[in-house]
Amino acid sequence: MTASPAGRTAAGARRTRLNPLTLLAAAGSTAAITTAAASWQLSVAVVAASLGLSLAGGTARRVLPAAAAVLVPLGLSLLVLHGLFFPEGRTVLAEWGPARITAEGLDFAGRRILQLAAVVLALLLFSFSVRVPDLVAALSARGVQGRFAFVLASTLTLLPAITARAQRIRQAQESRGLVVTRSLVSRVDAFRLQAVPLVLSLIEDAGTRAAALEARGLSNPGPRTSFREVPDSRLQRAARAVLVLMALAAVVLRLVQAGPGG
Repeated sequence: MTASPAGRTAAGARRTRLNPLTLLAAAGSTAAITTAAASWQLSVAVVAASLGLSLAGGTARRVLPAAAAVLVPLGLSLLVLHGLFFPEGRTVLAEWGPARITAEGLDFAGRRILQLAAVVLALLLFSFSVRVPDLVAALSARGVQGRFAFVLASTLTLLPAITARAQRIRQAQESRGLVVTRSLVSRVDAFRLQAVPLVLSLIEDAGTRAAALEARGLSNPGPRTSFREVPDSRLQRAARAVLVLMALAAVVLRLVQAGPGG
């Protein structure tokens, strides 16, 4: 009896699917190497690769708004801090009292923004691409304590869960007659009406999850088994080891280079 084409395709997808730990090692090593290298060319390459992978994986609609929410305020603060008050700046483009826009300051701020964008996009690509149940199962299979695996998984799912719950609360209040105008008072009042039930529901949900996890023996010591099978291979394990070694080498090299100067 032979398997159907659909069955062979599904089996092939399970075999070729990357292990969550491989994705984690790739994202973490990319962030570490990009930070240690401090090269704008590498940062641009990482940004382009992350955008391409997010488009190919269908996660761009979630990655880009989350990245903008992080990068826009941080990027503006870097531009203000280094663009106006860069002590090593010599080429003055504009000046207002103690504030000076210098070419060196803008260049430094631009490099740091690119570096930050590369790190943020790499980590967000991982968080929106990884399957959280697979990550928990993979960590548990490597002997990681259940509490740590659950905390890591909860961190990855916290923002989407809060966003979805806040949207449901807003829709419920709008159906009851809540009208939000452009005035600051109206927006502040709407925020208060939505924030209180959101915080209370999150606290209640945390208590419910804690009780459920304790009932399932999360804190009990000893070996654990999982019904979820996460694919892995020698090639992926070797790739993870190489990625970790590359990240450590980049950090050590950066520290050695910075040693004589500082």
